[in-house]
Amino acid sequence: MHIRFPKKIEGFLSVLKRRFLPKSLFFRTMLLIFIPLIVVQVVSIYAFFDGSWSKVGRRLSDNLASNMAFVIQMHDETLDFDRVASVASSLYGMNVTFYDNETKHSVWMENKKNTPFSTIFLSEALVKQFPMANTEIFVRNHHSTLNILVDTDRGLYVFNTSIKNIFSTSIFGFVLWMIGTSLLLFFVAVMFLRVQVRSISQLAEAAEDFGKGINTKFKPYGSVEVRRAGLAFTKMKERIIRQISERTQMLAGVSHDLRTPLTRMKLQLAMLPDNKDNQEFLQDINEMEKMLDGYLAFVSGEGGEKSSFVDMNEVVTGIINKYRKNSNALIRYSTNYDVSAVQGREQALRRAVTNILENAFHYGKTIAVKLESDNKRLELSIDDDGPGIPEDKRDDVFKAFYRVEGSRNKETGGVGLGLAIAKDIIVSHGGSIILSDSELGGLRVLISLPL
Repeated sequence: MHIRFPKKIEGFLSVLKRRFLPKSLFFRTMLLIFIPLIVVQVVSIYAFFDGSWSKVGRRLSDNLASNMAFVIQMHDETLDFDRVASVASSLYGMNVTFYDNETKHSVWMENKKNTPFSTIFLSEALVKQFPMANTEIFVRNHHSTLNILVDTDRGLYVFNTSIKNIFSTSIFGFVLWMIGTSLLLFFVAVMFLRVQVRSISQLAEAAEDFGKGINTKFKPYGSVEVRRAGLAFTKMKERIIRQISERTQMLAGVSHDLRTPLTRMKLQLAMLPDNKDNQEFLQDINEMEKMLDGYLAFVSGEGGEKSSFVDMNEVVTGIINKYRKNSNALIRYSTNYDVSAVQGREQALRRAVTNILENAFHYGKTIAVKLESDNKRLELSIDDDGPGIPEDKRDDVFKAFYRVEGSRNKETGGVGLGLAIAKDIIVSHGGSIILSDSELGGLRVLISLPL
């Protein structure tokens, strides 16, 4: 179910998806795991701070301030400060030093050199216990010891105690425990998810390779759903390969059976007188043989050829050199030598390019061929100055046995299968073939193949 928002919100959400949402399944699933995990951590730590830790910290600060007040009260009641300091050390674990009004100023300034320490709980507790006194808090020894100064009318009291007396150390253990368990859960999730995503990626690669004519071995593994998809793809691939093989064998048999009577007819015609009627009949037989060869080539599709790396620059150069010897057309060829190799069936690709170039040489006097490539695709453009193909018929010319009326017809020797065979080969390699107007005034054929 899709929740509909106003157009502005929909536009904002679409921008966020395009810019910030990961593209791969792995990272999208990681977000589904990582974001709730972070939210749970933040909420748990906030609840702990707001509840248990703040209450414990306030109570510890109140207890420390009360102990300090009790020590000062004991000193007020007795003149033996050494005994008071001994009791404070033994009962409360803090050292107390007293300075009279004559020396307290220098001591105060000396303690000012230490690092000031700010804590709300202890500051409030000191103000509550000593409303008439001036108090300061400093830290020493790498933030492990507190120096608390209480300036009273009688003199200056310096209390030295551990910082653990105002903080609960359980918070650090709690945070470390939560972070450690979260990292462990995250690591386990990543390991399991990588296995699932890897199986999906390999399935996608196998399907893409099969579309290019490459029979990549694939063994389904992973979750039940992924294995089912993998098994369905494997069975589908086997059915397609079997169907293509059976079709090719059937058509090869049909071709053989039809060639026999055609050969007999040609032999019988050779025994007859050489007149106009017999010559026309022989032309019809030759055309039937040409159509039969073209149809068989179209349906077979070079299916038995193995895939390898093909240097398209070498393929195009070889075809152009052949036509240069047997044609009076002007040929211009420019190429990119950086990347020109694609993975595919060399003979099939050579045949597709030959069909396109053959059309260009038949109908044009000037031919411009250009080979370009980047990190993703290789593009071959072929321009001619011939009559071209009307825009409304450019999709139809890729149909088997379709011929455009006019100059591009069977009188030139074609049977309407050249572009159909070329497109079938290019598409089987995962590419595309597009017809458009040429700058030379004729037809432009753009072949695009993935690298």
